[in-house]
Formats: sequence, structure tokens, C-alpha cells
Amino acid sequence: MTVSTHDLKHILQQRILILDGAMGTMIQSYKLEEVDYRGERFANHSCDVKGNNDLLSITQPKIISDIHRAYFEAGADIVETNTFNGTSIAMADYEMEDLVYELNKVSAQLARTVADEFTA
Repeated sequence: MTVSTHDLKHILQQRILILDGAMGTMIQSYKLEEVDYRGERFANHSCDVKGNNDLLSITQPKIISDIHRAYFEAGADIVETNTFNGTSIAMADYEMEDLVYELNKVSAQLARTVADEFTA
């Protein structure tokens, strides 16, 4: 179910909505290594990618979905996408500027899919 801006404003007049917490902190709790960030698709990428949390939406989608799910289960009304560094400038650090669109799209799809589990 998609909530419109009008619906959101109406809900906000009735109560405070809870946002999720820090995606990066939750990712750190998994203690992922370089190989985890790379996955199969980026196994031979030319530079290190550990720390590129946005990439995990592609290489470790279950982890990202589980984090969204944990926030909803903890009472969050809204989750943000895993796109803190989803820009060509930030991705240049990892030589992955060409992935920006895909990273943002996949991250949004993961968040939407999990949100739908809780609003259906």
C-alpha cells in the first residue's frame, strides 16, 4: 500500500512517526569483510570496496532487508533507503560511479519490499 503525501500529513496530525535508526551501525554489527562486500559480481573489482555500504544492496540484499525488517519490528513507521553514499562523487572512491542508478534503484526496491510486508 502506498501512502500519499496527504495521508502522511493526516497521520502526522494524529501522532509522531518513528524513523529507523542508523543503517551503517547495523551493518557494522555484521562484521563484514572485503569478500562479503564484493560478493560474486565484484570479486575481481580493481580496488577495495569494504566500507561501501551502499554496495551491499546488490551483494548482500538479505542483510539490508533484514536490517529494514528489524527496524519495522522494533516499531519504526518509516525506513530510509540504504543510499547514504548513493552519488557518483561518493562512488568514485570505489571506482563504481557507473553503478549509482542501479544502487539507488535496488536499495529503494529492498526498502519498499520490506515495507510492504508490514503494511499489507
